Amino acid sequence: MQKILFPAVLAALALSLHPSAALAYIGPGVGAGAIAAVLGVIGSIFLAIVGVLYYPIKRLLKGRKSKTAKSSGGSKPAA
Repeated sequence: MQKILFPAVLAALALSLHPSAALAYIGPGVGAGAIAAVLGVIGSIFLAIVGVLYYPIKRLLKGRKSKTAKSSGGSKPAA
């Protein structure tokens, strides 16, 4: 079985690496739409990562500031 499979895989690999002309045209509208879709996916992944990391850090820093304000007196002097 392996003696038959190896030449078939080797032939498929050789044929897939052989370049040939696509003879296709992508108009400017389809190209711009494809670029916009790719940038949208990348942007949404980036914003998801920022959202997951930003809010816990913001909450941690806010909690640390409020503890510092409470320990230093925190009340306004009477005017």
